[in-house]
Amino acid sequence: MENKKPSLVSSYLGYAIVACLFLVVRYIVELDFFDTLARYRPFVQKLMLSLSIVTLILLAGKFVDDLIYKRSTSEGDRHNLQSIARLITSVLILIVIIAFLFQNLYAIAVSFGLISLVLGFALQSPITSFIAWLYIVFRRPYKIGDRIQLNGFRGDVVEVNYLDTAILECSGDYLQNDRRSGRIVYFPNSLILKSELINYSGPLVPFIYDETAIQIAYTSDLKFVEKCLLEAADLDFKEHYPQLAGEAVGEWSPAVYFRVNTYAWLEAVIMYPVEPMNTTVKRNRILKGALPLLNSVPEKVQFPEGSRR
Repeated sequence: MENKKPSLVSSYLGYAIVACLFLVVRYIVELDFFDTLARYRPFVQKLMLSLSIVTLILLAGKFVDDLIYKRSTSEGDRHNLQSIARLITSVLILIVIIAFLFQNLYAIAVSFGLISLVLGFALQSPITSFIAWLYIVFRRPYKIGDRIQLNGFRGDVVEVNYLDTAILECSGDYLQNDRRSGRIVYFPNSLILKSELINYSGPLVPFIYDETAIQIAYTSDLKFVEKCLLEAADLDFKEHYPQLAGEAVGEWSPAVYFRVNTYAWLEAVIMYPVEPMNTTVKRNRILKGALPLLNSVPEKVQFPEGSRR
């Protein structure tokens, strides 16, 4: 952090010096030495004042942006706050430019009204997406880092812009699991106002519940099967989340239930907590831990095999 302070100070100082130079030029042109340019004096003075104000707005915007970067701990919150700050900065600069171009406030209002009317008809979709961005920022249905599912798209949010959202796709056309496919999906923010949204970062953060089924015969020892599955799930949880191991018995405890399979076999289903981005890896670990235990006592557990499948 110490290496960054001089650069930040010099950056702020640069903005301040430029703003002061514009103000100095504004007052210099009032001197009698520039009487030959008297007819251009009002224009130059207004231009220098406007440029000075714009520079000060940029200085304030940079200060707020740096402050948000330092104080925000969540990447999603930081991105949303910086987007709002930059939008406000842009709007203030636009107001200064309009004030410089128009002398009459009535003309400004009329022009702004006509422009808004034309743009409203021509840019309905972008305007809707921008309104949806405001909804995303303040309602927070998702933020950067969340895994979401929306209108057939599923992935991890990496960017939320004024008009669209970018996600790193998981599953998709090429994968049958929850791993990232390597493709980036962009969709307009307005989609969130028309479709249901599933956010994997729900009230059980950092986990969701997943399940894995194993086919067994009706003659299997169900208590033994349940014991093996729970043992594998508990051991995996303690190894990978030792800080939460004490809670595994309560909030994060796995569970086993049985259901009838379509092909006349019984299914033993283990339900367990898992991080949304590690469902495939977690399933493999539990199966690798549970199957040796089940196979160790073949007289208690029978699996579909050969012509009996």
